[in-house]
Amino acid sequence: MEEPPETNPGTATRILDVSERLVQTRGFNGFSYADVATELAISKAALHYHFAGKAELGEALMTRYAARFAEALDGVDAEGGDARRKLDAYVTLYSDVLSSERMCLCGMLAAEYRTLPEGMRTTVRRFFDDNEAWLERVLEEGRTAGTLRFTGRAKDVARMIVGSLEGAMLVARPYDDVSRFRSAVGYLLDSLSV
Repeated sequence: MEEPPETNPGTATRILDVSERLVQTRGFNGFSYADVATELAISKAALHYHFAGKAELGEALMTRYAARFAEALDGVDAEGGDARRKLDAYVTLYSDVLSSERMCLCGMLAAEYRTLPEGMRTTVRRFFDDNEAWLERVLEEGRTAGTLRFTGRAKDVARMIVGSLEGAMLVARPYDDVSRFRSAVGYLLDSLSV
């Protein structure tokens, strides 16, 4: 016998998919369970069956997004190449999100940071910490190999890159112009290249 749609495990994935898109376009505080329930044609009770509250839904969104991003970074590492190629691939992860008329999930959540439940705050910080650590490693590889140049600590440059990418996404958004993002970030990466 088939499970009712509201208790079907696939329903949780659909809820996360819709919620992720809503957060990436409206923000976490810009959507409700009613929005998700209406879009999926399920009851709010079905949403609560899978995610007790919006905080739990938010934490599940963050966990899934961070895991997918970490997998993408593992893929960049597996493809190999020099540090600049890895930085280009990293930028493409952001560019692809912006091209789909969305924003980085964690960037959107960072804008609402003070209003998020504590568990989500921790996960947002961890996402940025993990990204900065990956970038720091790539930057050090590039400096050691002589393919990247920068002064100071790689950790500080990694923070600059993450902040620049998130900021460039925000500024490109009102213009609906991915080329604004690409040109700003291209200039940044060119400034690091030998």
